[in-house]
Formats: sequence, structure tokens, C-alpha cells
Amino acid sequence: MCSSIAIITARGGSKRIPRKNIKTFCGKPIIAYSIEAALQSGLFEEVMVSTDDKEIARIAGEYGAKVPFMRSSESAGDYASTDDVLLEVLTAYKEQGREFASFCCLYPTAPFVTEDKLRTAMGLLEQADSVMPVVAFSFPPQRCMVINEAGELRMKWPEHARTRSQDLEPYYHDCGQFYCCRTQPFIQYGTTDLPRMIPMIMSEMEVQDIDNQDDWAIAELKYQQMMAKNLG
Repeated sequence: MCSSIAIITARGGSKRIPRKNIKTFCGKPIIAYSIEAALQSGLFEEVMVSTDDKEIARIAGEYGAKVPFMRSSESAGDYASTDDVLLEVLTAYKEQGREFASFCCLYPTAPFVTEDKLRTAMGLLEQADSVMPVVAFSFPPQRCMVINEAGELRMKWPEHARTRSQDLEPYYHDCGQFYCCRTQPFIQYGTTDLPRMIPMIMSEMEVQDIDNQDDWAIAELKYQQMMAKNLG
């Protein structure tokens, strides 16, 4: 059995930001950052892109990724999950006689991923079945507000109105950048959210959802700040 594979999921359809996965981000197609981080980490026997789009496949190849087969129409649809795509990829490789003990799923719009972060995550995988990068909510969710039926603003949990922020349990959310996982448990459960999943806590300055043009602009500013800090 081979060691590890990096799977970058990049379908062609993107409604809110057209051609999002290959849109230029700080000078190069955004998918290039995920490809380069995976290749430079030296962790993976293969770095591949799962896509249904010929232009994405071409650009992926230019940056050193493999596209050994195109994604099926079923896994390229709006309702297909990342887990569906991963299962399709791993099954296709198995049919070719290639199996991997572990994999890392990277999103194509994750410019904050670096080779060092991937090495850290894959190192953590030695003590777990799945590793997920997470970031703490910047404002305590326990202090959130809701609008009632009368249109009035109310605290969802008024018992926390006077609780100090530092006394509230921190909550985390998925960074939406990558997941590292052992293959056998993934196949068994059909998800990367495995019972033995551990966190890799990230800085808020290196995490950004990119769902619209404002998000994109903020991500570029954060990326430039990250690079300036690393160079400094």
C-alpha cells in the first residue's frame, strides 16, 4: 500500500464568484497555492486534482498536479459532498491497483495552506484518524442576538448577558482549507468527520471564507499580511 495522496477538489461550477477555483489571487490562479503547498511538503506520493473542467485540469497540470481522470457528473453536481468526491477518487485509484494509507483533501481556494501546515497536520494524524484545521469564533456565540416574531432584537441566551467573554467556553468552526485522514476509517464511516478526529487550531489572520468579492479582497489582504510576517 502506498503512503499518502493529496486530493484537491475543484469542480468547474461556481455561481457567486465565476471561475472561482482558477481566478487570479495575488498574481496566480488560486488553485496553485494548494498544489504548490502539497508538492513542496514532500508528503505525498501523488498530488492530484479532481475536476470536471478542462481548463482547471490544464492549469492544474501546469502547476505540477496530476489529473488522471475527470470527475463524474454525479460528483460534480451542486448536491455532491466533498466526501462523495473523495470516495470516487479513492475508488478510481483502487481500480487502477493503487491504494493509500492516508490522504489529505485540500480545497482549491485555500491560499493560506503552506507546506509546514500540511506537515504539522499529517504529523498529528499519527495519533488520530482525522485532523481538521479549526479557528475559534471571533465573538462568543453564547452572546448572539436573534430577531423575534415581532421584529424585536433579543439575546438568544440572556443568561450570558453579563458573563465575561473569557469565562465562556470557546467554540470553533472548520477553516474550510484541508482535512487529513486515514483511508480505512474514512471508507468505513464514509466521512472525514471521524470519531478519532483532533483539531489543528489556526490563527484568525490565516483563515477566510471566500464566498463573494468582498471575501476575496479580505483574503488577499490577509495573505499579503501573512507573507510579510513570514518574510519579516
